[in-house]
Amino acid sequence: MFIDLLRSRRSIRQYKDKPVEKEKIDLLIEAALRAPSSRGFNPWEFVVIDEPEILAALSRTKPHGASFLAKAPLAIVVCGDPEKSDVWVEDVSIATIILHLAATDLGLGSCWIQLRKRNYDERTTAGQHAAHLLGLPNGLEVSAIMAVGYPDRQPSPHPESALQRDKVSFNRYGRKRS
Repeated sequence: MFIDLLRSRRSIRQYKDKPVEKEKIDLLIEAALRAPSSRGFNPWEFVVIDEPEILAALSRTKPHGASFLAKAPLAIVVCGDPEKSDVWVEDVSIATIILHLAATDLGLGSCWIQLRKRNYDERTTAGQHAAHLLGLPNGLEVSAIMAVGYPDRQPSPHPESALQRDKVSFNRYGRKRS
């Protein structure tokens, strides 16, 4: 069941030294391409990376929160074209979470590395730096990088008691279930 997938999903930042098989990469790509998109505009582009040198370079695209990418066997860079849709951010975010869940379903671990609205240095955004490394055409924005691989360890699922049920209202804000 889908709820079981959500319950078991965790962000994984440590991977075994084992490549992801082509068949699984193809399924991840298919999953991303099947993601819902507002008005069917599909403003996304994906760059699949398995070359260690590029993974290492991408791991330095922002000062914090991406260094583990250097040891991942695979990354999928999720880009969006703002000219194709006014809700490109939402569309690429949906595609990214679909990638994350598909990886979990395939027995892989993954972690979303946010680049949009993050900086590489004082003059360059993380997305601009990644776009330069990947040779992206002008106008294509890097939203995130999904690190993917076989988990080196599998953390326990978050317990049901960790759910923030106080953030749920019924029929009007602040109204709790009776």
